[in-house]
Amino acid sequence: MPAVRPAAVAGMFYPESPRVLEAQIHAYLAQAPRPTEPAARPKALIVPHAGYVYSGPIAAAAYARLAAGCEEIRRVVLLGPAHRVLLHGLGVPSADSFATPLGEVEVARAAVTRALDLPQVSESDRAHALEHSLEVQLPFLQTLLPKFHLVPFAVGDATAAQVAEVIELLWGGAETLIVISSDLSHYHSYDQACALDRSSAQTVMSLSPTLDHSQACGALPINGLLTAVRRRGLRPELLDLRNSGDTAGDRLSVVGYGSFVFSEARA
Repeated sequence: MPAVRPAAVAGMFYPESPRVLEAQIHAYLAQAPRPTEPAARPKALIVPHAGYVYSGPIAAAAYARLAAGCEEIRRVVLLGPAHRVLLHGLGVPSADSFATPLGEVEVARAAVTRALDLPQVSESDRAHALEHSLEVQLPFLQTLLPKFHLVPFAVGDATAAQVAEVIELLWGGAETLIVISSDLSHYHSYDQACALDRSSAQTVMSLSPTLDHSQACGALPINGLLTAVRRRGLRPELLDLRNSGDTAGDRLSVVGYGSFVFSEARA
């Protein structure tokens, strides 16, 4: 991979024009529901990764929670499923930065090097070259965070324990945000998807690392996160649960989306 991993899905999953992209993200964030009382800034998010017209509003519900105290966040550990390449374990890129229409995000090379010490982590530029699950999160993060470094993982065949070990290694403090990129059920009727996704959301809310790929394409990174946050005593919150039939698609065959945040429990 070149020093800069170029945008692969700009103009397809989200606008290619920086001006249009910024306006769209700001509109989604402005429409996102706000908590009725002050809420702790999340340590971790689960957000969807479809085209913005389908899942952008659902992702924005979680990203809007970063507005308060976002200056503290200087590193984002981002994990999403490898859709296009068969991958054993977790893959990191050799690139020094990721590009979107909003500019470049520098990769935290020291953190990547630390992760490579784990046997389940390897370098795989092929896994990152065309992967959309990580890329579509970057414009939201670039819009909200003044300055941050990225630790990107494409997750292939890995256990919850292996993913959790990576997350724990890079957990850090207030400077580190963990983002899991995943959609929920795929290509069911509207009513079937609603029932399936409600069940999956209950699994996430119970911090049970038992999701499978029929429930979420990012089941493996989600299960790893749930394992880690359960150990850490974080509190889950479901912010939005909809599908493409609610946003911009028909209801004959839909894809489900959910946004969750995980924060320190209030004293």
